[in-house]
Amino acid sequence: MIRRALIVVGLIAALGVVAWEVSKKERLLATGATVRLALAPVDPRSLMQGDYMQLDYAIARRTSQDGAWPRDGALVVQADDTGVAQFVRLDRGEPLASGEQRLTYRLRGGRMQVGTNAFYFQEGDGERYEAARFGDLRVAPDGTSLLVALLDADQRPLSAPQLRDARQITP
Repeated sequence: MIRRALIVVGLIAALGVVAWEVSKKERLLATGATVRLALAPVDPRSLMQGDYMQLDYAIARRTSQDGAWPRDGALVVQADDTGVAQFVRLDRGEPLASGEQRLTYRLRGGRMQVGTNAFYFQEGDGERYEAARFGDLRVAPDGTSLLVALLDADQRPLSAPQLRDARQITP
């Protein structure tokens, strides 16, 4: 009887954690600020992981990392005239000026990781996403981000293919 109760409590706790994380992501999608980052050139496919694109952001490559930066922290960015976020300074907890936004980073293996570093897509859609030049992220006030769209060179969303109506498919 106690064993069953522990299993039920454990299951409820696990489901509660998952539900909490999902609700945090949903809130971020609904209320997060939009930050557009230029993508740095990267190999668009991974043979081991299927249809997958490794994302690297130009801001991470252009940002000076002089060795004094914390392993985990936040950048302060601001959109330029084209709407693309540019590095302003390392966040040290000071208040943000108008138009500025925090964006968290991680230093791993000598490389800065900003935002989402991977994008998975449906098999056969690799060519479409090779045109990706920008990533739109939703960013929370603390700098936590979530990738919401990939954009082409004209900053237009790369939309998923339109699904054909089953009646239009002939055997």
